[in-house]
Formats: sequence, C-alpha cells, structure tokens
Amino acid sequence: MRISIKEAEGEFPRIAKLAQDGVEVILTEEGEPSLQLVPIARSPLPPEERMAVFDRVRQRGREKGPANFDTDAAHSQDFLYDEDGLPG
Repeated sequence: MRISIKEAEGEFPRIAKLAQDGVEVILTEEGEPSLQLVPIARSPLPPEERMAVFDRVRQRGREKGPANFDTDAAHSQDFLYDEDGLPG
C-alpha cells in the first residue's frame, strides 16, 4: 500500500494495523517513497524462557570445555588458495 504522509495523518491507526498484519506500507512525499512502516520482529519466547535457553547453552559450553580447532585463525582460509598462494 502506498499513501502520502499527508493522507496518512488522519488514518494512522488503520495504517499501523495494516503494517502489523504484514501489509507493506510505504509513505510517500511528493509522490516519492519516503518511509516504510514495518512491524518490529518479536521473539516467539517470553524473556524468562529465552534466558533459560541461553543459560542451558552456556552450561553446555562449560561442560564441553574449550573448542579444539585443527588450525589457527591465520591459516583457516588456506583451502581457498593453491600451492603458489594464488586463489584456487
């Protein structure tokens, strides 16, 4: 939906509801797109449950210990280059 900012002034509650429901709402100024109304993405989990998930992940990390990598960061992309050091 495209609507001028001037027209939207009196219809903001309706336009906001459309945007919340997933309708693309573009506000125009002098016929050119100026603003877009989009809903804020919300987490499907309440804050308490989200924190519990983070706590479980942290605990699992403590139990497993530090990660063991075969190469260091300086050589992690060596597979991208041939034996002459040129991009492969």
